[in-house]
Order: sequence, then structure tokens, then C-alpha cells
Amino acid sequence: MYFGVFDHLDRGDLPLKDYYEARLTLIEAYDREGFYAYHVAEHHSTPLGMAPSPSVFLAAVAQRTRRLRFGPMVYALPLYHPLRLIEEICMLDQISGGRLDIGFGRGSSPIELAVYGQDPEKAQRIYAEGLDLILQGLTRKTLEFTGEFFTFEDVPMELEPLQKPHPPLWYGVHSTESAERAARGRLNIVSLDPAAPTRTFTDRFREVWREIHADGEAALPKIGLGRFVVVADDDGTALRIAHRAYAIWHRSFTHLFRLRGSAPRHPRPPDFDGVMASGQGIAGSPDTVQAFLQSQLDTAGANYLVGQFAFGDISLDEALRSVDLFSEKVMPALG
Repeated sequence: MYFGVFDHLDRGDLPLKDYYEARLTLIEAYDREGFYAYHVAEHHSTPLGMAPSPSVFLAAVAQRTRRLRFGPMVYALPLYHPLRLIEEICMLDQISGGRLDIGFGRGSSPIELAVYGQDPEKAQRIYAEGLDLILQGLTRKTLEFTGEFFTFEDVPMELEPLQKPHPPLWYGVHSTESAERAARGRLNIVSLDPAAPTRTFTDRFREVWREIHADGEAALPKIGLGRFVVVADDDGTALRIAHRAYAIWHRSFTHLFRLRGSAPRHPRPPDFDGVMASGQGIAGSPDTVQAFLQSQLDTAGANYLVGQFAFGDISLDEALRSVDLFSEKVMPALG
């Protein structure tokens, strides 16, 4: 069992200068406590995401950590020029000593794509073409490509990633079809959905993996399950923190959709009681959190737990205490 962190970098109540420093201090704690990786979301024109340029923030993470792997979950490919993104990936992998993991997607919010002048109806095609192009650019000395959206002829690739053939790849899954695509592409996956439907994704992922990869279960990628996690010395304290902070996070999550009169593609419960009822988060003492997460992991068939420890107005002290208790008492029991 491996343990990672997912972070929207949603806006809290601190000035941005102080907010970034607090988050980097927390990420140093993830590094000290032995977490495997830190995954940051990309969002635009919304308080849900204060890292609209994941590469910029992750460059700072690279300098503040020593062992922790990190990466975007995910780069929204319709918003990037592929050559620029290839160069950023190579730089991050080199300056971190080969600790970069990379996730790619079409972008979770059509509103955010439209703000950038992109047609959301083309997002899936741009994503597929961009992914193919980027993987070629990471593994070749010269880029030749002709597609629907991009054409390159004899472009020198002066930068290269430290990890060969390229950094590990990640994908967020919400269906058996996406799980199947990820297995065929040898991608690590993460699901944020409830445990029972996630099990249909993970079962299909394993089934396809065994069909087409001779190394079988021994080389199975990370199959992740993402959950909100708040740990405190007792259930009451943890629940008070989670209820307060989640209300702020949810306002940020729905901000653009309320402005534009639409709804998220993947909605979340409106309060933390609903989050716990759906199995998408837990707040409690170490024993409460451990029992809940063990059940979730068993049901989902996951081998990688991705905790969202900082959200809403959770203070640095509250988050550090939560992470300390989790690493000291929950991780050993689950591991």
C-alpha cells in the first residue's frame, strides 16, 4: 500500500503570498512523513485552484522536497501548446532529479476551457492528439507530426526528461471504458468516485492489464482512491474542522457553475455529512479514519490511497496535526 496526496490548492482565508508559503510548508511535511507523491489539480478563473500553472508551483515543490514525487493531476491539454509543455516537463523532471509524475486530461470544466477560447466539443480530440504528440516529443531527438490540430516538421528536441522513456503517467478514471484505456496505455489511475463503482473500474483495469501485459500483477501500476481526510485527536474535533472547511471548499467547487448557471460534470455532496455517507471522505480519530479507509480500499480494490488533507480554511496547524496523526497511526495500520 502506498500513500499520496491530492490538492486542489483551493483558496482559503490567507493572503496569497502567505497561502503559498503555508502550503509549501505542509508539502515539506508530506516529504518528511514518507508520502509517495503529491498531485496538484489545474483550474482557471475559479477559487477552486490557486495553481493555474501547475509547472510553476511544482518547480517550487521540487526545491522544497527531497524524496516526494509530484506532478499535475492533470495538465488540461487543450490549454497548452504541446512544444511548450514538453519543455516544461523536461525541465521539471531534470531539476527534481527524476521525481516528476505527469497526468494529462481534457479538462474537467467546459467553462474553464471556454474562458481560454477553446471549444469544449473539441477537447477530447485535442487531448488525444496532444498526448500522442507529447509522448513522441519526450522520447525522440526530432519531432515530426501531422494531425488535426498540430503539425511539426523536423523540430529539434533539445531537452529530454531524466526518467526514461518518460516520467510515469497518470489518468483520472470515471468509467470502465477509461479504466480499459488506462490499462492498455500502462497508466497509473486514480478514482474520486464512491468505492462500489470504483471497484468496477479497478476490476476492468486488472482484467485488461493481465490480458495484454505479460508481467501481470507483479508490475501492476498504482490504482488510486482519492478521499478527503481529516484526522484529529478525537472524532468531535475532526468533524468540526471538516464541516467548517468543506463548506468553503464546496463553494469554490461550484463557483463557476453558479456564475454560469450550469452544473459540474462530476458533482460532490453539498456538505461533509454527505461526503461521509457517499464514502468520499472521513473525519475522525486515527482509529476511526483507519477503519473507514480500510473498508474503502478493500471495496474499491485500490493499492494507493490519495488523501486530500488541506481544503477550505483548514489552517496550517490543523493540517500538520492531521498529517502527523495519519502518518504515525493510520499509515502503519493500513500498510
